[in-house]
Amino acid sequence: MIEVSNLSHYYGKEKILSNINLTLEDGSFTILTGESGSGKTTLLSIMSTLLQQSEGKVTFTNIPKCSLDVMRNSYIGFIFQFHYLIAHLTVMDNIKMVTKKSKKEILTVLSRLGIAEFANKYPSHLSGGQRQRAAVARAIINNPKYIFADEPTGNLDSKNSKMIFEILRELNATVLVVTHDASHILEHDHLLTMKDGILC
Repeated sequence: MIEVSNLSHYYGKEKILSNINLTLEDGSFTILTGESGSGKTTLLSIMSTLLQQSEGKVTFTNIPKCSLDVMRNSYIGFIFQFHYLIAHLTVMDNIKMVTKKSKKEILTVLSRLGIAEFANKYPSHLSGGQRQRAAVARAIINNPKYIFADEPTGNLDSKNSKMIFEILRELNATVLVVTHDASHILEHDHLLTMKDGILC
């Protein structure tokens, strides 16, 4: 479970997030929507430990005490809006950097995402959608307890977008997805909306 308590954040004197209180239950699938600039990515970055909040706290339960690096590598997966693959490494080597899983296990995940044939290709040789799917593979390869996804289907067509959401729902993880694409929201999803740094 993740608990966010009295969380606020500033960039300089500008208040981006205002007194956010939020609980994500273990195994829940939550969609966060809102206009551009409303604070969604900032909240996602703070909850995933990529950014330190100005005020308040984020608490992860059911995780052993460990360093921040170990926590990020072992328990958290983050899917960026832009893939951030390392250009001089192949898809396989990009994923090997974050996991101890075998080549066979990595290929299984790539196959599920429909890109196993590109395992030895460099990011520059892939389409935008293929790069994004490689980034998804990198985020989920360690079976993290928590997945944070910032517009994970922004570069994908409708078929691959549907596949990504299906895969995320199949994971035994607590998932928080920022998206503008309402077509993938299901009745049983938890839906949050952010406006001007406040959860509505």
